[in-house]
Amino acid sequence: MKPSITQKERIASLDIIRGLALLGILFINVGAYQVLIEGGPRPDYSGINGVINSLITIFIEKKFFSIFSFLFGIGFYIFASRAEARGDQPKRRFARRLMALWIIGIVHIVIFWGSILAMYAVVGFLLLPFYRAQMATIRQWLFTIITLHLLATVGQLLMSTNTALSIALNVLGNDTITIFIMFLSGFYVAKARWINHIQQYMHNIKRILYITCPFFIGFSLWIWFASQADNSHLQAIISLGAIPTTYFYLACLFILMDNKQLAKLLQPIGRVGQMALTNYLLQSLIGMMIISLMGLEVVSPSDTVVIALIIFMIQIFFSVIWLKFFTIGPFEKLWRYMTYGKKTVAK
Repeated sequence: MKPSITQKERIASLDIIRGLALLGILFINVGAYQVLIEGGPRPDYSGINGVINSLITIFIEKKFFSIFSFLFGIGFYIFASRAEARGDQPKRRFARRLMALWIIGIVHIVIFWGSILAMYAVVGFLLLPFYRAQMATIRQWLFTIITLHLLATVGQLLMSTNTALSIALNVLGNDTITIFIMFLSGFYVAKARWINHIQQYMHNIKRILYITCPFFIGFSLWIWFASQADNSHLQAIISLGAIPTTYFYLACLFILMDNKQLAKLLQPIGRVGQMALTNYLLQSLIGMMIISLMGLEVVSPSDTVVIALIIFMIQIFFSVIWLKFFTIGPFEKLWRYMTYGKKTVAK
């Protein structure tokens, strides 16, 4: 058995997009590294901080963890199909991989309450029945779940009472459903072989770009005005625009990554994405250290930008240096060991 993935087998564009997703997630998570105490000071949202906060809300919130989720779905298909090609049991092996991720995620929650790893592991089990499914079946499920999710989110905008219906709408419209939609979207794209033949499917990708662009513009404007007016339904509006905006971002990124010169220029970011688990886990530790060194009681939006960029620059440097001497990141190695139960060596 050869479970390791060589450098030649990796898809560089996916690593770059994964690295960019980690940067976007930082802009959301940094503020959560400093726990606010009831009655204590609150971040300043006046002036430039208010503008930065609105821009993060419009362009980043719920979009970049959705991109990360999409890539997780791609990763599921790549992992499972390669396992099957080796004569392994793909669903059973991936289930073990998810259990390992769940354990890592539970430990991480002790350090950072906002960790998404344990949730990813639980939701990831829902992908297992789709591994053998026909493409048409996956499309039907994806369309149905997206429709129900969007209708539920619209219902949240229209209903404010705590009725049984509103509770059901909250369940269907929450972020967990968004994560699964993006998992399944990524899985579908990988199973359809788009990832291995981007140029062949460029027409489809551009069509997605053209269809979702008006939604991206419309929701961006709607979120801006809602945030300026302190609209109580702001989170529901953000959720409603998350899926079309994420598809728009992904289409843009895959088109950009088709440019070989740009992809080469962004290769250091790809190194961060290549060690995504390690870097995601270390972000919280580095962030907490920086906030402590800066002596911040609260983290303002402007502080968030500075700290996020510092963390990411550290991670670019660390990832590039680490991968000069090792084939995978330290926590990727741990995850692999927990998945296979023995040491494995890349070839």
